[in-house]
Amino acid sequence: MSTYMGDANEWISQAEAARLRGVSRQAIATLVKKGRLPVLKIGGRLLVRRKEVEGFTPASAGRPPK
Repeated sequence: MSTYMGDANEWISQAEAARLRGVSRQAIATLVKKGRLPVLKIGGRLLVRRKEVEGFTPASAGRPPK
C-alpha cells in the first residue's frame, strides 16, 4: 500500500523548524512529544511538515476558561 507524503521540501528537520520559528530545537521536540506537531519518521529521524510549523499558534498560557 502506498501513501502520498507530499513534496520532499514539505518535510523539514526539527533543527530547521526551530530556526524557522526562532526557538530552540528542544522547544520543537517538546511540541512533537506532546503531539502538537505531526511528524514523519524516516530512518530514525523525525521530520515535521513545514506548513504546520509556519502556521503553528501557541496555546495561551494559564488555566483554560470555564
